[in-house]
Amino acid sequence: MALSGIQIYQLLPQTNCKECGFPTCMAFAMKLAAKQAELAACPYVSGEAKEKLSAAAQPPVRLITLKADGHEVKAGNETVMFRHEKRFFHKPGLFVRVRDDQPRDAIKAKVSAAEAYKVNYVGMDLALDGFAVEAVKGDPAAFADAVGAVREVSERPLILIGRDPAVIAAGLKAIDGEAPLIHGADSANWGAMADLAKSVGAPLSVIADTLDGLVALSSKLKDKGLDDLALAPTARHLGTSLGLYTQLRRLALKKNLRPAGYPILAIPGDAPDPAYESLLAAQAIAKYAGFVVLDTFTPELAYGLLVLRENLYTDPQKPIQVQPGVYELNSPTPESPVMVTTNFSITYFSVANEVEGSGLPAWLLVTDAEGMSVLTAWAAGKFDAERIAKSVKEFGLAEKVSTRRIVLPGHVAVLSGELEEELPDWDVRVGPREAVDIPSFMKQAL
Repeated sequence: MALSGIQIYQLLPQTNCKECGFPTCMAFAMKLAAKQAELAACPYVSGEAKEKLSAAAQPPVRLITLKADGHEVKAGNETVMFRHEKRFFHKPGLFVRVRDDQPRDAIKAKVSAAEAYKVNYVGMDLALDGFAVEAVKGDPAAFADAVGAVREVSERPLILIGRDPAVIAAGLKAIDGEAPLIHGADSANWGAMADLAKSVGAPLSVIADTLDGLVALSSKLKDKGLDDLALAPTARHLGTSLGLYTQLRRLALKKNLRPAGYPILAIPGDAPDPAYESLLAAQAIAKYAGFVVLDTFTPELAYGLLVLRENLYTDPQKPIQVQPGVYELNSPTPESPVMVTTNFSITYFSVANEVEGSGLPAWLLVTDAEGMSVLTAWAAGKFDAERIAKSVKEFGLAEKVSTRRIVLPGHVAVLSGELEEELPDWDVRVGPREAVDIPSFMKQAL
């Protein structure tokens, strides 16, 4: 049973020493109750209190980590049902699956393509996280060979899929020393799978088709000494899987039901066709998978899922930003104009896309406005003539251009006089209010 903040406070030393990083023991206790602090931060808590507080200090969803040669994929430690309540922390790992009944060259080709895929999104490089290898033949040698084929072209973490402990053991030998996720333990093989997972220190997934089945089996594995588990409902229908995933998350967060407090493994790759697979994958990312296994790899599917994941797992209280600086659009020359905007990602891409689409060369000066849009930043005092002039000097624009024409967004035309005073050698122009009007403005007025 979860403890309240007052109950936790009564077990703390109550010295208000501030060494935990909080002003009082009461503040620390409230953070512990909200799962927003670690008990280890208190240097003076007694051993008896630690034992009593252990349950209260544990996150409602256990953090598990898949490791491979310097790469890690983490899932768990989530504390809210909805991102606006606080934020989501550990992005679900996206894995591409291969099978041991596929030719070795086909396995390597699929893995190589997914391994090489990388896309830049608002200044961030997005990529897939790992690979899943499924035992279809039931042959330990074939499975080990398939795992080895993946390892020849990728060092990313793995999920090993199979119900036969002997086959999985062969795959583990091929990646000795790593910590893949073993998928998995069902009502028939859970004892042998638990022994195997414990012997190599690897996380283990729990397979069942009902909520009661998942909870019962995870309880058995916990009693057997396994702490790092994932829950793998067999539901592959949009409605059924949504219901199960949501119930598991709610039971862990709201009811503190420990057997439900583990990351969820979703396998949209079992869908009957790629279109349905993409829907299941998108839903799993949003509600509430920790690991997502795909059969299909295409750049367009990967891009959509990676961007969706990034948008959901950013801090909702912090806007997505791009790096302040000078960006070259359509190979600008020293005679090209300088367009000004803020580092709010949507604002940046709106302006950049319109300029690039026009085919006209320009320099784009992105000013640090703490990720705010033009009007919001101006109203907050984060986008003014002084800051713009400072950016012009900081990024050496005077050395890049000869005509020295600088164009302000139309919504902040009021800044033109002040900017002329800050940059007396520059020709300050006022551009359109809307990005869509930039191409016609550049053709007619510049």
